[in-house]
This record gives sequence, structure tokens and C-alpha cells, in this order.
Amino acid sequence: MSRVIFFFSEAFRALRRNGAPTLAAVVTTVVTVVLLGVLIPVFQTAQAKSDEVSNQLNVQFALFGSATNAEIAAAKGKIEGLPGVSSVTYISKQEALKTLKSELNDKSIVEELHTNPLPASLQVQADDASDLGQIEKEVMGTTGGAKPNPISPAISNSFSRQQSQQQIAKVTSALKIVLTVLMALLIVASLMLIGNTIRLSIFTRRREVEVMRLVGATRSFIRWPFLIEGVVVGFIGGALAILILWIGKMTIVDPLSENGNNALATAQHNSSIPFPALILILFGAAIVVSTIGSGITLRRFLRV
Repeated sequence: MSRVIFFFSEAFRALRRNGAPTLAAVVTTVVTVVLLGVLIPVFQTAQAKSDEVSNQLNVQFALFGSATNAEIAAAKGKIEGLPGVSSVTYISKQEALKTLKSELNDKSIVEELHTNPLPASLQVQADDASDLGQIEKEVMGTTGGAKPNPISPAISNSFSRQQSQQQIAKVTSALKIVLTVLMALLIVASLMLIGNTIRLSIFTRRREVEVMRLVGATRSFIRWPFLIEGVVVGFIGGALAILILWIGKMTIVDPLSENGNNALATAQHNSSIPFPALILILFGAAIVVSTIGSGITLRRFLRV
């Protein structure tokens, strides 16, 4: 027990002696944990949005108005038999017009139409959205750059809104990459600054370390105070960061979500990690990262 008390007393004495570097390490830990607490839900929301967009990607094949039910059923069966096709749905002229009306801000444009100009179509979704281009070529008979020769006489042409949907998918993918890189940089910065604090502590106490070595102190006996320094820095920084995140959630996020902010409500709904679990994970990560930073520095600079 006396040894444990000695370790902690030495660690706190070193932290007080190196006040400025210790404060910098704590502040870095706070900033890192707070930003991770914000970026992780954003990352999850981006992932959910990317999956949602991928599931919506499809290609449609317009049908001739003179196509019979038998021809339509045969065309549907042929498309369903192509590799990579997930589902084929028949969209009637009425359903197409109803969908168009729901997507337009000015409903009067559709209401003024005397006839329905939209064709019936077959909507095709793929197991992998990246295969839609190949499926479209096979259905239209344009594989290898040949002239269009659809697999069914009922099919007129193909059309899709993939361009806008694919742009959204690209943006969300880019956002995920940026967030991942940013989180990695934050963790590395935290490791380096905490390690620098421990390194300074080792330098200021190098004579004490030499004396302990001369009297036969073991490696673990010398290392423990420095490791405890890292744990304390992570504990204090993690606790302060959690307090900031909790205050921000209670005073900003929750009121805005309750007042009808769809973006925030969606972000909270799509988060696969509940807030209490996220807090515990971040708190544990702060301590682990700080301890790792101490351990790496000890291995490199404490020659015992």
C-alpha cells in the first residue's frame, strides 16, 4: 500500500512541477475528446446517409404505350434474370405522375396537364449500386458500344436520376474520409503532447532516476509514477470534456432537436451509439490514449 501511495505522490508532484506542459496536455485531451464526441455522431450520420442513398440508386426503363401485359411481364422476367439485379418494380403511368407531383414545389404544373405524358416503366435496383451501369447496358443491348437493341420489344429507353444521387454519395464518402483523417490527427496530436509532458518530467527527474537505479530499483518501480501521470492527465481531460459535451447536449442539441430541427433529430436517431455509451467510450479512450502516450515516451526516453 505504501508503494502505491509513493507512486501517486511522485506522479502528482511531477505534474505540479511541470504545470505548463501538464496544462497543455490536459487542454489537448479535452479538445480531442470534445471534437471526437462531435465528429463520431456526424460520422455515423454520414454513414447512414450514404447507405440510404445507395439503397435509393436505381435505373428505370420506359415502356412503350402499346406494350401488352404479357410483354411487360416477359421483360420483367428477363431483367430479373440478369446477374446483380436485386429487384424489378413496375411503375404505372399514374404512379409516375403521382411521384412527380410529390417532388415538385409548384403542384399547379401537374394539375394543369390535360393528359399524362409520363410512360410506364420498370424500376431496377441492384445488389451493388456500382453495377447499375452494366445492367443498363445489358438491358438496352449497348454492351461494347453497339447500337441499342433492348432485350424486350416492350422497352423504349432508359432513364435515371443517378447523377444527383451519386453526387450525394460522393459527398458523404468524402466527408467520411475527412472525418477519419481528422480524428486520427487529433489522436496523434494528443499522444505527442502527452508524451512530451512525460518526457519533460523524465528530464527534470533524471538525477532521481539515476539514484533509484543505483540503489537497485526495478524498471517497473521507476516507470509506474510516469504512467500514473499519463492516467491522471487522461482522467482530468476526459472528465472535463465529458462535462462540456453533456452541457452542450442539454443546452443546445436537445432544445434544437425538440424545436423541429430535422438535421439534429436525424443525427440523434441515426446514432448507433447512445449518448451515455459514447460518453463512457470517450472517457475510457482518453485514459487509454494518455497511458499509451506515456508508455511510448517511456520506452523511447527512459533508459533503465
